[in-house]
Amino acid sequence: MPDPVIQLIGVTKSFGPIQVLRGIDLKVGLGEKVVICGQSGSGKSTTIRCINRLEAHDGGRIIVDGVELTDDLDALDEIRREVGMVFQRFNLFPHLTVRENCALPQIRVRGTSRADAEANAMAQLDRMRIADQAAKHPDELSGGQQQRVAIARALCMEPKIMLFDEPTSALDPEMIGEVLDCMVGLARGGMTMVCVTHEMGFARSVADRVVFMGDGMILEAATPDDFFERPQAQETKDFLSKIMAH
Repeated sequence: MPDPVIQLIGVTKSFGPIQVLRGIDLKVGLGEKVVICGQSGSGKSTTIRCINRLEAHDGGRIIVDGVELTDDLDALDEIRREVGMVFQRFNLFPHLTVRENCALPQIRVRGTSRADAEANAMAQLDRMRIADQAAKHPDELSGGQQQRVAIARALCMEPKIMLFDEPTSALDPEMIGEVLDCMVGLARGGMTMVCVTHEMGFARSVADRVVFMGDGMILEAATPDDFFERPQAQETKDFLSKIMAH
């Protein structure tokens, strides 16, 4: 593996009496694409949300780009500047145009001038093939278009790492492909990516490793070929037989 840019060591997390993560160990190398999958409630989204401390882990260690995640707000700001996140819901500001949605975080967080921020916004919107919608407001766009804007907004911050939390699960089926195509392009460009998804075609074609979670633990981690053709854990076999039947 290349030098790990993300390390989770014995990570635990509970919500009240429910233990959601039970000692997660995971390393992601620079430029690596890792897909996390599993049944609903297996801890996938909690894992990815802990990587940039949208959820604070209870135990273990998380190190991102050489900086350990603690209660140190300065360190947290440093990490969040390097980590882009795309959610199930697009989280765009409805009162701002598409271009403004992409420019504003650069101005507020990085202190970029408005002219430079808007130029970068247009460049990233063009990269996501949606620059022609820059003057519109989010409610004028389809779900797939809004998600592409959300990816462009994250890329405007020039992250080293991109996290995706089920980015296509809120989309109508006909819109999923356009978002996945943009993610494939990003992967081929060398971006370090961790993606929680049920899109097994994407996992098979893009991932360097597929990680399967169940009951708050990593049950299997393998190359796509081994994961799909030679799964080891019974839970993985059951999951694949159900998901491939659809």
